[in-house]
Amino acid sequence: MKKHNILVSETFSRGKRRYFLDYKIASNRSNYICFTRSDAQEDGTYHMERLRVFQEDFEMLIGSFSSLMTMAAHYGQGYDSVQDMHLLNQQKEVRGIKGMEAELRPREKMLENGPAAMTDTELLAMLIGSGTPSESAIDLAYRILGSVEGNLQELSVLGFPGLCRFAGMGIAKSSSVMAAMELGRRLGRY
Repeated sequence: MKKHNILVSETFSRGKRRYFLDYKIASNRSNYICFTRSDAQEDGTYHMERLRVFQEDFEMLIGSFSSLMTMAAHYGQGYDSVQDMHLLNQQKEVRGIKGMEAELRPREKMLENGPAAMTDTELLAMLIGSGTPSESAIDLAYRILGSVEGNLQELSVLGFPGLCRFAGMGIAKSSSVMAAMELGRRLGRY
């Protein structure tokens, strides 16, 4: 084929080795990618190897390359394939509140039985909204309440420094808890 069939080209080199990545148009007007490796020989000649991937296989090439890069980024972490990694990540996702039986989840429990049936931990967990990868919102709420020995009055005065010291409690979650405590205080005035 003639050189004018190259639509886009990239090259890079290292030592005596050069790589060419060319996006070309074939004689049948379809597109393909040509990977070329050129090694300089001691006698001044070049040894070249080529791989061509045609347009109908681009999706497979990109998917395979993406999987390869994903696995390379997580090499040594115990995954045998990208599918294994996705399965393990899905299993991790259902460990928190989503992994609980529906009737035990705080929102569903409140919907079914009303707010009076909720424990302080469950109510606080609902305000927190979400936990961390290693701890559910319920576990986080339990730790926070444990730090004030279950005393809601003590919880109401923790403020940002007291709440933000718990892993998983940033300004947004702490603000939600503090806002609920303030509403409770205001309600007590009436």
